[in-house]
Amino acid sequence: MQEIEIAQSENVFGEPLEPCSLSPMTGFFRNGCCDTSPADVGSHTVCVEVTEKFLAFSKARGNDLSTPRPEFGFPGLKAGDRWCLCAARWMEAYAFDMAPSVRLTSTHKAALEICPIELLREYAIDLS
Repeated sequence: MQEIEIAQSENVFGEPLEPCSLSPMTGFFRNGCCDTSPADVGSHTVCVEVTEKFLAFSKARGNDLSTPRPEFGFPGLKAGDRWCLCAARWMEAYAFDMAPSVRLTSTHKAALEICPIELLREYAIDLS
């Protein structure tokens, strides 16, 4: 079995990556963090706080995040839940004015390869 190496866990500020959500458990590795590696082709690196508006948008675009899938241990998301979202999905939601809020301290620095920091800052819920 090949071991998967997780990229250095730093957030968009170059600081240690903070957990995004333990309930529901999120992340590509289901470790609560938006960690990534070369195996994570979707770049599940943006920590978001979902809204009903975003969940409806995502479902309409073919990514149903609200329906529980117990066979995969997925409870389904509801408004207010945090989730490690694919960076490209966040950009798509942004383009349609449906982007959810972002927790930058829990967003992996790899997200910056797809999402401009200026846009992420506009949606940040953890900046004072």
